[in-house]
Amino acid sequence: MEILFTAFDSFRRRELKLMGRTSIWMFPIYGLAVLIEPAYRYTKRLPALLRGLVYSAGIFTMEFLSGSFLKKHGICPWDYSNAKSNVGGVIRLDYTPFWMAAGLIFEKILTKKQK
Repeated sequence: MEILFTAFDSFRRRELKLMGRTSIWMFPIYGLAVLIEPAYRYTKRLPALLRGLVYSAGIFTMEFLSGSFLKKHGICPWDYSNAKSNVGGVIRLDYTPFWMAAGLIFEKILTKKQK
């Protein structure tokens, strides 16, 4: 998903090679998405908008903790310091809809596997 997102940013900058990118540090961070399944068990009766907000809050928390740790060691692969809605340069609040959608999409994938 990150590679597609960064490739789209390349398109926005008119770099038609559409080079997407990521970092090996992202794999354990994205692995934390397994936490969506237990969260879904507790929130499945809530409306999708509220579930999406729960997922977004969880993703922001993990992104802030991991980004702060990596930044402290000088190895954080992202820097949102120039974004207006950044927190500590490691999260962007304007990404809330993307994280909501990611959580809800992952939830759908999980529920299909369980059937």
